[in-house]
Parts: sequence; structure tokens; C-alpha cells
Amino acid sequence: MRVVDLFCGCGGLSLGFQQAGYDIVAAYDNWDAATDVYRLNFSHPIHKADLMDVTNASSSIVQYAPEMIVGGPPCQDYSSAGGRNEDGGRAILTVRFAEIVAGVRPEWFVMENVSNIMKYSKVFDAMQIFHEAGYGLSYQILNAALCGVPQRRKRFFMVGRLGTGDGFLDEYFIRHLADKEMTMRDYFGDSLGINAYYRHPRSYARRGVFSVDEPSPTVRGVNRPMPSGYKIHHNDPVKTLNGVRPLTTMERAEIQTFPSDYHWAGNKTSIEQMVGNAVPVRLAAYVGNAINEYIIENGKNAVKHERQELPITAHRHVAV
Repeated sequence: MRVVDLFCGCGGLSLGFQQAGYDIVAAYDNWDAATDVYRLNFSHPIHKADLMDVTNASSSIVQYAPEMIVGGPPCQDYSSAGGRNEDGGRAILTVRFAEIVAGVRPEWFVMENVSNIMKYSKVFDAMQIFHEAGYGLSYQILNAALCGVPQRRKRFFMVGRLGTGDGFLDEYFIRHLADKEMTMRDYFGDSLGINAYYRHPRSYARRGVFSVDEPSPTVRGVNRPMPSGYKIHHNDPVKTLNGVRPLTTMERAEIQTFPSDYHWAGNKTSIEQMVGNAVPVRLAAYVGNAINEYIIENGKNAVKHERQELPITAHRHVAV
């Protein structure tokens, strides 16, 4: 299946879908540092583009005749780190993603975002656009730690298909969830050489030390050193800080299930941000495989919607 990745970042979603057997034919992002890294790891075209410009973006995307568009519109306005303000300027890109999908009209789309996105109006604006364009919708919040990732990271996924009813993928989203969360030790074995590590807390009212015998907390876009005066929190799983250290940038990338031979470029700050923003590769592959299983079991009987050549401006445009 031919796939175009929007807001591709450094490539987590692309790599996961590629591992699930999809043919990624092009990708788009507006951050130079991320497109540089993406280009190091994939041979298909990567375009630096402002996806706020729906008409120009759609005109470019249609040349690849995608059967699926995937993407994770920037989530900062929905997240705690971004202050949960959907008027911050980036949340509208969720709507722009929907407008691009409605204009290009691939058979499928996949949209990824933070777990609490359903609290905000922009996602409902996007859903209305999808429905008006003829897409049936299924959505689910998935914990990456139940999908082969050693990290407790909950993410929202919405999958749409032309000509189906809503809820068509619901059972496939959850069919192969693990019975227990994957721990750091499950994934790395003893290769890290530590039993516990430091992750800087948002507040010192929270613990900062985590055991390798539990999933990693959500990998964020910053990675700070352990302060020399850090005092052991009552919930820290250690009695002494001997041997406790922060994880390296590359270890954090591997928690996001990027392979150890993935190529990175840029300064440490930008790489940390890319890693924290990325969709875990194995989580993306899990979703791709859920769609594969649906197609195998229902493809011949599922309602197919004949692709229509519509003007790329023939959809509702929601103002900022």
C-alpha cells in the first residue's frame, strides 16, 4: 500500500509502517533538523513544506497517488508541556491534516496524537471533515508498553477508511495487546549496565529515579542531568544513588524503539526534541499490523469506495 507521511518528524511513524509492510513513497515536514535526519534513513522524497497551506500541500501529495496518508499533527497545544491551550497556533494543524486528507482522498488515513486530544474541539472539527468526505472512523488510546515498547506512553490513534461505518477497526486495535507492560529489562536485558536511572521530574514532588524492571516513563523532548544535590524521593526504587545516571540520547532513542543503527544528525538539543516527539516505531508497526489484519479478514467483503477525482479545494476550510 502506497503511504505518504505528513508531519513526519525524524521518521518513527514511517519506519513502523514500513516494518509492517507498507510502501512509504513520500514524507513532509517543516523542521529542517528533522527532515535532515529523515533523509539519512529513507530513500524516498522528503519535502520541507508548510502544511498549513492546504492547497499547495495537497497539490504536491496527489502526485504520489497515496492509498494511505499517515501523520501526527503537532501536539504541543494539547499536551501538558504546551499548556493545554488549543488556541496556541498548532492545534489547527489537526484540522489542516483532515482537510488535506479530504482533498487528496486516499482510501485510508491514520492520525496520531496525544491521549487527551478528545478533550479539545479541533479534533471534532477534523472528524466532521472526515465524515463529510465519506470516511468511517475508528479510534483508540494505546499504551505503547502493551505494544512492544518499553515505555509507558499513551497515544491516540484514529484510522479512517472511505466507505465504511464507524468503529470498523475497534476490535483490531486491542486484539494483540500484551497481557503486561514491557519493562526496560524485557527490552534491553542487562545491556544498559544499570538497575536504575534518573529522569528529571517536572516537579521535585515527583520521583526522578526509575527501575529497569518497570516501563520507562514517557520519553520527553528534554534530557537533563541529575542535580548534584538530588535527594532521594520516597517513591524512588533505590536507597542510594550509587550507579544511578541519566540515560543517554541514544538510549532514549532506543526506548522509542528506533534501531541502534538509525542515523542521527544535528545538535544534542534538536536530537533530544526529535526523539521525544517521535511515534515509537514498534507502536506504529502495531497499528499498521492491526490494519493489515483487518484487510486480510475483511478486505474482500468490506465496502469499497471508488476513488473520485475531486478538486483539492472541494472541502470545508476551518479558520484559525
